[in-house]
Amino acid sequence: MGLIGHIMGLVFGGNRNVVAETVEVFKENAEKGAVRDADKQAAALAQFAKEFGVLERSNFDRVIDGLNRLPRPMLALGTIGLFVAAMGNPDWFAARMLGVATIPEPLWWLMGAIVSFYFGARYQLKGQDFQAKVVKAVADAQGAGTVTPSASGDYGDNPALLDWQAQLGR
Repeated sequence: MGLIGHIMGLVFGGNRNVVAETVEVFKENAEKGAVRDADKQAAALAQFAKEFGVLERSNFDRVIDGLNRLPRPMLALGTIGLFVAAMGNPDWFAARMLGVATIPEPLWWLMGAIVSFYFGARYQLKGQDFQAKVVKAVADAQGAGTVTPSASGDYGDNPALLDWQAQLGR
């Protein structure tokens, strides 16, 4: 019986799980595939964190950001103020609205474009800031931290970046 057991072990793999090993040739192991996908996603997030890490904002940036927050509340409160003025002194309000009615249409178009670009740019900037904060939070959670670009241009062993730097003469 010992000889037959050794021969069967040579043919069918001894104490190994031959069925699982054979099946993995044709179908991916789901658990190992999930681990590889998670590692790939973590590496991509760490790379994004290195590229898009945000440095601390200066006091000037904070002041300008505070000034940029004023137009929307001023527009809202100004509109409410117009309603109050119309109820408080209708003759004064009517005289002001006659002045507004004499503004030419191209100036209204220009005003609309300026307001649209202002709020559109503000919306885009806030969206980008939010994305940068998310990337930084993920990087901090994974321990990657932020990386500041080096002035030396050290790109390691990335042949594409090294070739690009050589073409620029650096």
